[in-house]
Amino acid sequence: MNIQETKLSGCYIIEPKVFGDERGYFFESFNKKQFEEVTGLSVDFVQDNQSSSRYGVLRGLHLQYGDAAQAKLVRVLSGEVLDVAVDLRPESETYGQHVAVKLTAENRKQLFIPRGFAHGFVVVSEQAEFFYKCDNFYNPKAEGGVIYNDQSLNIDWGIPEEDMIISEKDQQLPTFSSFEKIYSAL
Repeated sequence: MNIQETKLSGCYIIEPKVFGDERGYFFESFNKKQFEEVTGLSVDFVQDNQSSSRYGVLRGLHLQYGDAAQAKLVRVLSGEVLDVAVDLRPESETYGQHVAVKLTAENRKQLFIPRGFAHGFVVVSEQAEFFYKCDNFYNPKAEGGVIYNDQSLNIDWGIPEEDMIISEKDQQLPTFSSFEKIYSAL
């Protein structure tokens, strides 16, 4: 398995070694020991989630605060998404910066997103099955996020905005500057 740190400290792209033959393929999607050796991070996943979405669905940018913060390991089981992680750790050198990675069923790439990051994705194929592991349980009282089209973040989602399908809840998320004020008050 190849583990590469992105430009954001603690955020990693993981590419498994795939073994294929006439029967199909096999790969190890996660190896805790190898992950910890390469990254120096200890992670214990406690919850798995999966979603199915059609072209244009944008989910995000979400995070959990405080004791409910979550690290995530995300991947696509079918289809293709543009996955985005935004560093919201005020003490970080890359605070307010983001990384965007194309995750597909074919490339089998995964993105490890540490605690303190907002996360979102948009489906760029006809349909996509999205799977992720979390190192903490979901807590609706600790939900937060940043609006997907915040101008200061300047995220290129890779599809026209008129094609985006966004929940009413996600359309009400605060701007990055408003989030900073909310977060500093916690």
